[in-house]
Amino acid sequence: MNFLREKKTVHVVAALITHDNSIFATQRGYGDFKGGWEFPGGKIEPGETPRQALKREIMEELGAEIEVGDWLDRIEYDYPNFHLSMDCFWCTVRSGKLVLKEHEAARWLTKDTLNSVDWLPADRSVIEKVREHLEKKYNYYID
Repeated sequence: MNFLREKKTVHVVAALITHDNSIFATQRGYGDFKGGWEFPGGKIEPGETPRQALKREIMEELGAEIEVGDWLDRIEYDYPNFHLSMDCFWCTVRSGKLVLKEHEAARWLTKDTLNSVDWLPADRSVIEKVREHLEKKYNYYID
């Protein structure tokens, strides 16, 4: 029997919000993973596309309207009690300011400070791709 099928699969989306060669990270303020750092986002509701869910989640959690750009990756990660399937998208703030409504803290991280926070395991899986993206953008600006 496939072990993954025994666990509940939770489908979520994550916003890789970028600005000035930095990426926005949030610290969870609730639940089993309280205190861990993650890319903001949340669960996809029935009838929503991943992009629609991401826009809704960021508005609810951070009070800003985002532009959802390119899809980066789907992270599949087994937590002890569930399997996480997380679609990650590059995003920018379209309007409003990022205001913490559910998180304990937030930081803008650069390619050099990405490892300065204690990432949740699933989010750790995408850090190297984020670093590569920030390095490319940085190199683009200095060429």
